[in-house]
Amino acid sequence: MAKSESTSKKVSSSASKILQSKTASKAEKSVAGSALTQRRSKEVTGVRVAASAAKILKDPKASKVAKSVAASTLTQKVKAKKKK
Repeated sequence: MAKSESTSKKVSSSASKILQSKTASKAEKSVAGSALTQRRSKEVTGVRVAASAAKILKDPKASKVAKSVAASTLTQKVKAKKKK
């Protein structure tokens, strides 16, 4: 099930900056990499990256840029189907 969302140019630029940063955490870089992968593709966010993105959004120390990229990445996650 592909989603129609994709990473915007602005978020892609922010993700690129995070990947180049020497102070960004491993989780931030993972989420940024996922966002860049989804720039012009139908790829979706995996469970592990989604969990990292959620942690970044809850982290009061995370930058606005990191939170923006995390939020974008989470919007591109496919929800699991409910088991009957």
